[in-house]
Amino acid sequence: MLAYTYPLLDAFWTILWFFLFFLWIWLLIVIIVDVFRSHDLSGWGKAGWLIFILVLPLLGVLAYLIVRGGSMHERRVAEMRQQERDFRSYVKETAGGGSADELAKLADLKAKGVITEAEFQAGKAKVLG
Repeated sequence: MLAYTYPLLDAFWTILWFFLFFLWIWLLIVIIVDVFRSHDLSGWGKAGWLIFILVLPLLGVLAYLIVRGGSMHERRVAEMRQQERDFRSYVKETAGGGSADELAKLADLKAKGVITEAEFQAGKAKVLG
């Protein structure tokens, strides 16, 4: 009876191809999501890129990365910054640290004589932006 052996190098190549396959799938998903999230593309532009990527995947992905790769990164960074600003604003409002609360605290400190008018105005300017 012959026993089938699977050499170590073959196992390595199988794992490598498996990894590259999932990397390719991930790259396709990221690019397709970027096409649909891009506000600077018209509907026809989005359809054209999507057809190009689906009909000629390798050429389409490479062309997209060459033509729009830099702006893809910029859009992602801007989106992440906006999410962080929204999150910080939400946390500040939820925790009671909103502008009105800060101004009320400053006014209370001024009324008690703890801070001067100049310090109140400086704090007010800082709170209001």
